[in-house]
Amino acid sequence: MSGQVLAAGRKTLVASGEEAAGRPAARRKFGLGGWLEWFGWETAAANGKARSGGRKLTDYGAYALSRWEFAASGTSGALLFFVSAYLFYHSAAVSCAAAALGIIVPRFRRKQQIERRRERLKLQFKEALFSLTSSLAAGRSLENAFLAAIDDLRLLYPDPRTELLLELQIIRFRLDNAEPLESALRSLADRAQIEEMTQFTDALAACKRSGGDLVEVMKRTSAILGEKLDTEQEISVMIAQKKFEGRIMMAVPFVFLAFLGLAAPDYMAPLYGGAGYLLLTAALILLLLCFWFMVKMMGIRM
Repeated sequence: MSGQVLAAGRKTLVASGEEAAGRPAARRKFGLGGWLEWFGWETAAANGKARSGGRKLTDYGAYALSRWEFAASGTSGALLFFVSAYLFYHSAAVSCAAAALGIIVPRFRRKQQIERRRERLKLQFKEALFSLTSSLAAGRSLENAFLAAIDDLRLLYPDPRTELLLELQIIRFRLDNAEPLESALRSLADRAQIEEMTQFTDALAACKRSGGDLVEVMKRTSAILGEKLDTEQEISVMIAQKKFEGRIMMAVPFVFLAFLGLAAPDYMAPLYGGAGYLLLTAALILLLLCFWFMVKMMGIRM
């Protein structure tokens, strides 16, 4: 009996340790809803969180595709896979099987939307840092500088749904309820998962703990992080053209196959039978490897 109790206790400790380490998903039983959520579908649970009337703060590391986004991205992905497979194999059966891979496209669409939202938030944070630097140089306190940043950002972003505008308003409400500024910023940094926000919050917390010159330290920190974000933006502009050229290079082999199939079908006929399929498969694998390598090269992170 005692052995069973000890075994049960060990299982409980292991389970609690996995949950504390953030690994509950390893034991999750994927049903239909779980798989749809993995592919990017907005399940009932995610739908309830997204429409909880503002009771849940935005998690910038997650994004729930709407049903229209899911259907549009899945359909376009299926069509792309179908056309690509048909250009290579000229087989309707193989093309239909490849079109089934379109179900994975919404997952990449969701990841793309998360990255775009973070980039927007990072750009808005850079503008907020410039506003903070100006306010601190004018002699305002740090709290008042954050409040002034709301009015400055409204001039740059008239849309009231702008991410950082909403977050600064939340910070203002927390300050009105006597919550420390560093606590409100820590909440934002944890949800945004942006390195510059985390560094700014860490500098603020360290300065308050050590009792340093808070205004001067925040002024220098804002200036340094603003310069870093400027450099990242310049790099993004520099590689934007290369990304566009890479997309063109990805499409050229398929356009070339389509041209040869229409202009010289007899010339291409030996590839669609026997060992020709092996050559086409090997060429397709090499193309996919090249595409993957190009995407990795263009994914520069500072």
